[in-house]
Amino acid sequence: MSQSVKAPTAQPPIRLGRIAYLAIYLVFAAVVVRTLAIEGLRPLLPTFLILELIYLVLFSAVTFLPGLPGWELHLYFAFQSALILWMLSLYPEFDFLILLYLMLSAQVSLAFSGRVRWAWVGVFVTLSGGSLMYFLGPVRGLSLSLTTIAAELVVPAFVIVYHENEMARCRSQTLLGELQETNRQLQSYSSQVEDLAALQERNRLARQLHDTVSQLVFSISLNARSAQVLLAQDPQRLPEQLERLQTQTAEALAQLRSLITQLRPSQNP
Repeated sequence: MSQSVKAPTAQPPIRLGRIAYLAIYLVFAAVVVRTLAIEGLRPLLPTFLILELIYLVLFSAVTFLPGLPGWELHLYFAFQSALILWMLSLYPEFDFLILLYLMLSAQVSLAFSGRVRWAWVGVFVTLSGGSLMYFLGPVRGLSLSLTTIAAELVVPAFVIVYHENEMARCRSQTLLGELQETNRQLQSYSSQVEDLAALQERNRLARQLHDTVSQLVFSISLNARSAQVLLAQDPQRLPEQLERLQTQTAEALAQLRSLITQLRPSQNP
């Protein structure tokens, strides 16, 4: 059974800081201000403002409402690129428009990873330099686009470094959480081991008490009964029986003291 080929998919969205997003939108604001300031654009001003508004709405939607499949993102970037080319074709002297490719370069760095990211960056670099060289001539077009091209290469590198730092921070936080959980489990296991050890010690002492002291007490009871019988029938053997009884009593007392010492090892018997 043949395996279907999946379309390229976007990576999980990367989020930049507020300052980074503010800088990106300041680039767009600079383009709009430049649009309003150029005298030659006055006849085309409504058209340019509408096209720039469309660009801004689409840019913001993709930036702050992520979740588009990879193929839709590719269509989006192709449409935005064509929109910029259209504006350049309407007024080629407006070289400032290629800054919109810089914004797309930043956006594609957030939307894709690996070769797909750099392929789109290469497209934006080619369109930035190629379009101006086509409309304004090779030398002038290249000179006007070099700064933007450099920025289009620097921005993805910045995003990659930023993303790697964020991933490292997230991994560190995850590892810290796992270590804290492991420490909590170890403390719980340690408490359980201590409880088990105490229970085993109590059971050992209970067996020892049963095996030694209880047997001695039982023997003392029997000898005391024998002493009563000897007192009535054979008084001459009574001292010997009492001496045996005293020995067993001393032995039982010694066993009890030993058990008490084991129960309270920090105290003297």
